[in-house]
Amino acid sequence: MSTQVETAEFQAEAQKLLQLMVHAIYSNKDTFLRELISNASDALDKLRLASYQDKDLQVDTDDLHISVEPDREQRTLTIRDNGIGMSKDEVRDLIGTIAKSGTAELLQELKDTSDGAAAQELIGQFGLGFYSSFMVADKVVLLTRKAGEDSATRWESSGEGTYTIETVDEAPQGTAVTLHLKAEDQEDRLLDYADTGTLTRIIKKHSDFIAWPIRMEVDKPGAEGESTTEVETINSMKALWARPKGEVEQAEYDEFYKHISHDWNDPLETIHLRAEGTFEYQALLFIPSTAPFDLFSRDQKRGTQLYVKRVFIMDDCEELMPEYLRFVKGVVDAQDLSLNVSREILQQDRRIQMVRRRLVKKVLTTVQEIQANDAERYTTFWDNFGQAVKEGIVGDPDNAELVLDISSFESTHHESDRTTLRQYVERMPADQDVIYYITGNSRTKIENSPHIEAFRDKGVEVLLLSDPIDEMWVESVPEFDGKRFQSITKGEVDLDEKTEEDSQQQEEFAGVLSWLGEALSDDVKEVRLSSRLSSSPACIVGDNHDMTPTLEKMYRAMGQQVPRVKRILEINPSHPLVTGLRSAHTADGERADLAETAQLLYGMALLAEGGELRDPAKFTSLLANRLATTL
Repeated sequence: MSTQVETAEFQAEAQKLLQLMVHAIYSNKDTFLRELISNASDALDKLRLASYQDKDLQVDTDDLHISVEPDREQRTLTIRDNGIGMSKDEVRDLIGTIAKSGTAELLQELKDTSDGAAAQELIGQFGLGFYSSFMVADKVVLLTRKAGEDSATRWESSGEGTYTIETVDEAPQGTAVTLHLKAEDQEDRLLDYADTGTLTRIIKKHSDFIAWPIRMEVDKPGAEGESTTEVETINSMKALWARPKGEVEQAEYDEFYKHISHDWNDPLETIHLRAEGTFEYQALLFIPSTAPFDLFSRDQKRGTQLYVKRVFIMDDCEELMPEYLRFVKGVVDAQDLSLNVSREILQQDRRIQMVRRRLVKKVLTTVQEIQANDAERYTTFWDNFGQAVKEGIVGDPDNAELVLDISSFESTHHESDRTTLRQYVERMPADQDVIYYITGNSRTKIENSPHIEAFRDKGVEVLLLSDPIDEMWVESVPEFDGKRFQSITKGEVDLDEKTEEDSQQQEEFAGVLSWLGEALSDDVKEVRLSSRLSSSPACIVGDNHDMTPTLEKMYRAMGQQVPRVKRILEINPSHPLVTGLRSAHTADGERADLAETAQLLYGMALLAEGGELRDPAKFTSLLANRLATTL
């Protein structure tokens, strides 16, 4: 007996995604089986943990397993587990909608991607799991009963935008996903997924390491040419992290990574370690080869899977990995933790903190080794994760020096290649005692900044820092290798020794400098001659401890009100506009148009550094009037 069948529509974005999956071309449709088996494995992990935590939970955990049941006559394939199961509300939440941020952006990327392999990479980054079934099935039926509940839920859809859901009375504990398979199509790389040989090959390739037995009824040759059927466990069930490194092939590591990350790509690096002593644990960590689409999303899940004595405890254990290494995936299996450990207990557990410190150090030193020995792989790593890693310079004081050491930055030394700080220091002239840098929104804007002119002319290398996090870490790190950091947009810059000519120039411009300071007093606190300009008439700089305009904008964007900082206007004494302004002021300092020229000079300097005018309309009016007088 069942209740009334409800028909509902998928969330709009889910419907579009299903259509893309069904009609696009993918190079590896076999992956659907890995995803469904992974889901079943998770359900068994959760049931085992629930039985430890709740002794009153009426569940049978004596024979937890996954069954793969092909039916060649009916053209169906069922993946069944006797795990935790789902309630009706959980089915609606997990299957009927896609509750992940960034879905709209992903869909747009998929629409813009005509290449099948590239589209597959995007799908892999999203980790679709259950939805991958529609690549190989015309209809999917899900039957599930949550552990401890009496009634079950039946869900059905053909992937065309709607699904049905109903409550049913009879169903075993756990979840069964039945796929009504599409016809075999070799040209479309759609195999016969009702064939036990095909299924065995896929399971051994993708899911051999699953900790639960995966059983399937297979044909066995008998006497006199007859064959019999026998239920066989297909996978070896060997936890990779518990096996010696020498016994594990890289292909096995790669498949395990894909299992836990739902990524279609092989990892960039595998880290396998074992700690023995007062607190024993094993860890298997992976650095991905591509960044997930939600790397900078607030809702992104991070952390590694935590096991205790090979019993699954939790996904995304944030206590084991800091936020700036949120892209690292893997498993940590501890020996001496309680099986009913909670996130609150983990936050206070000194042993977990010790494990975290060891894992972080191992990841960073591994990147350091890649940096020293494999420039191409390091470049791949930094292109994908560099911006996130640099957050550790501010957020992880204990490892800030190591993070700085593995970081690389764009600089004026090369138009495309990055440099490390150590390489920068090695190239420094003997008389240079600071590391020069400039921050901004992009390399192009920074390179066109007037602040950099004299440095470029004199061949002095400057770091070009264009990531938002750069504004934060340069303010918090005093030095590297004994060399302090110096912004070329702050303080006075002395690239040459002072001469008599400089003193004479200072006297010649004293009058116009004083007048400009008064004329622009609402905007600047000082006007002075510049030694950093060669071709631009003026630039705006700050005192050494002033907040940068970019950082000021960032704080305001976050809703924090910060006081407006008056900065310093530096003028180029050799520029025709400045010398002409000095001559005009000396001849007749009362001319009304000179004040307008001062406003235009300041406005141009502000725009040249990417700043915003307080009154754009006034500036454009002054500029238009001045241009009109020249015609």
